[in-house]
Amino acid sequence: MLPNSEGKRVPQVTFRTRQDGQWKDVTTDQVFKGRTVVVFSLPGAYTPTCSSSHLPRYNELAPTFRKHGVDEIVVISVNDAFVMSEWQKDQDAPNVTFLPDGNGEFTAGMGLLVDKSDLGFGKRSWRYSMLVKDGVVAKMFIEPEKEGDPFEVSDADTMLAYVAPRVKAPEPVTVFAKDGCPHCARAKALLEKNGVVYEQVTLGKGITSSTLRAVSGKGTTPQVFIGGKLIGGADELEAYFSGQQKKAA
Repeated sequence: MLPNSEGKRVPQVTFRTRQDGQWKDVTTDQVFKGRTVVVFSLPGAYTPTCSSSHLPRYNELAPTFRKHGVDEIVVISVNDAFVMSEWQKDQDAPNVTFLPDGNGEFTAGMGLLVDKSDLGFGKRSWRYSMLVKDGVVAKMFIEPEKEGDPFEVSDADTMLAYVAPRVKAPEPVTVFAKDGCPHCARAKALLEKNGVVYEQVTLGKGITSSTLRAVSGKGTTPQVFIGGKLIGGADELEAYFSGQQKKAA
């Protein structure tokens, strides 16, 4: 059975990272001491579940976590610093800190270094998440020991439900925009002002005005969708947030 480290201190290691093209050592104490940190660990950078689901949702929910006492969200993988640095650029996940556990020291210290030789991976991390307070593991969600790569409990929504059980997770937001569009800039500024993480779909990069009309019924930018519902342009978005504020009052 994979060990659960709740109540124990995290391993003392030094992460060898690459920042701005330079080596930078980051110690366990620098990450965890005196802070509340959410950690999620996964089998490998660029792997499908990690890139399509696990990481993006933590990045999306990061502002909500911060509002409820979490100082930082960290992803750890048994990959070298160069791979993690490139994956960070590829994923565009500015709300998550990427830490490479190249030698597997942290993961081994957690007792969660497993053999993935059948996939050609060698030793990698089992998928899990944890809430760490001042270096002590307060809560862990460890994926069940099943064949393959289960992804059932270490997700961002499960962790948020533990950290803030009364809070409803924000709905996904997508903005169809065009470069140089002042109304698009205004809409994005409104989203950012209200602490909303959004995905931008830019016209001209394989997306045409026909695409926009097909999904929104309109050919002008921006078009903002929240939780699958079309809100509209910048004016409609401003009215939407005004309505939200009135409801909360």
